[in-house]
Amino acid sequence: MTSNNSERVEVITSVQRKRRWSPSEKKSVVEETFEAGSTVSSVARRHGICPSQLFYWRRRMEEGALTGVASEERVVPESALKKAQERIRRLESLLGRKTEEVEVLKEAVRLGREKKLISRAPLRGVEDFE
Repeated sequence: MTSNNSERVEVITSVQRKRRWSPSEKKSVVEETFEAGSTVSSVARRHGICPSQLFYWRRRMEEGALTGVASEERVVPESALKKAQERIRRLESLLGRKTEEVEVLKEAVRLGREKKLISRAPLRGVEDFE
């Protein structure tokens, strides 16, 4: 009795370099795992990769579509991005106010010196101040 399921034996004869997969290749391999009757293990065997690698690609694709798969980085949720952008905006606003205060104080010192209310001796600890 012969079987249609033939076993495949792969012989490794040399050390191979790490294979680089393009984002489109990763996407097509991951999409194969969602086809009816397909398993992650069978797709991984067919493409010569570890099932854990394929699970990793699936998880990255679910978290951030192709951007995460392409960059091999974790994708940040949009809510975290908005929170960071809001903090940056607040800090920039605060920096602007503090810069304005410094300019007002410099002008006050200049006016005070002109009216001889403040000594003309250089201020200690303040470099580049007229």
